[in-house]
Amino acid sequence: MSTTRRMPMIDALKAVASQIVLLHHFSSYGPLAETARDLLPGLLGWLYDYGRMAVQVFLVVAGFLAARGLSPQGDALAASPLPLLWKRYQRLIIPFLAAIGIAIIGSAIADHWMDDDAIPARAGFAQWLAHATLLHGVLGVDSLSAGVWYVAIDFQLFALMALLLWAGRRAFVAPLLVLSVGAASLFWFNRNPDLDNWAIYFFGSYALGAAAWWASDPRRLSAWTGVIATVAIAALVVDFRLRIALALGVALLLAVGRRSGLLERWPDVAPLAFLGRISYSVFLVHFPILLLANGLFVQLGGETPGAAVFGLLAAWTVSLLAATAFYRWIEGPEASRRIADGLGSLFARAREMRRLVPRRLRRLLGA
Repeated sequence: MSTTRRMPMIDALKAVASQIVLLHHFSSYGPLAETARDLLPGLLGWLYDYGRMAVQVFLVVAGFLAARGLSPQGDALAASPLPLLWKRYQRLIIPFLAAIGIAIIGSAIADHWMDDDAIPARAGFAQWLAHATLLHGVLGVDSLSAGVWYVAIDFQLFALMALLLWAGRRAFVAPLLVLSVGAASLFWFNRNPDLDNWAIYFFGSYALGAAAWWASDPRRLSAWTGVIATVAIAALVVDFRLRIALALGVALLLAVGRRSGLLERWPDVAPLAFLGRISYSVFLVHFPILLLANGLFVQLGGETPGAAVFGLLAAWTVSLLAATAFYRWIEGPEASRRIADGLGSLFARAREMRRLVPRRLRRLLGA
């Protein structure tokens, strides 16, 4: 199977999950959510209580795609994983830092319009640096936008999997290491919420995605899928967690989808493909827009639940438009490559200037 083919099933999963996460945040922060809940208590209550679980879809899909990219046949990584980690960091950090900049500006404006706990405190350099290094979660630094913990966790998970595949050094041992650490996460680490800033807490779901890729290879025994399900179900028997049940369901869907061929054929719907493609951009830009919408609601004296629902719908629409622009100019592959090339050229010029300045100073002193 070519690793360059589109996978409409994954596009659809990312599209739906990203919208649920967005609506979870819309139901959780600011006076818009509080006021709209009087009109839509059931819907907004459900989104508030369960919407965050859509993150499990991204965890499983990320593990599935990581296995596809790092070890499509269940092989070990022969070379050092450090270049892969640097490439992954660059892929995440360019749009992430751009979004953090937007979030800082949006928070500053919203802070003038309203007083609300949802608005992050004014950013300092140390706080920005913690985000730039993706260490804000493990250092206990306050987030500059909602949900940015996931970006750091995504990088940690990719790094952990790459290191495990490299440590195995053999085709059989490498995936076994990944699955063993995944099982340890399901049975132990994921049951300790104090670890939720570390990859090991989420690695069970990530490993389910990786296992789904390896088990769905038509050349492998279909019993592998049963083994995966058995391990996850046993972990649920020990301690039932709805989020892990959802992760198992998504992993089985991906495994069956790839084995049956549906992964590349269904549901081939253009809007879902588009929303799946911009899902990371949606995730990055929607929160400052939500803060501004809440601020406008307060400034305009909004008090009725109907006006609040209209405000949320407007913020949702603007978020999708902003995410489309953000994807086109910052997050998309071509845009990211253009930005990375520009930054590389800038750093090269800076190094050249640093090399030339002492030379010129020596000439002046010599003269």
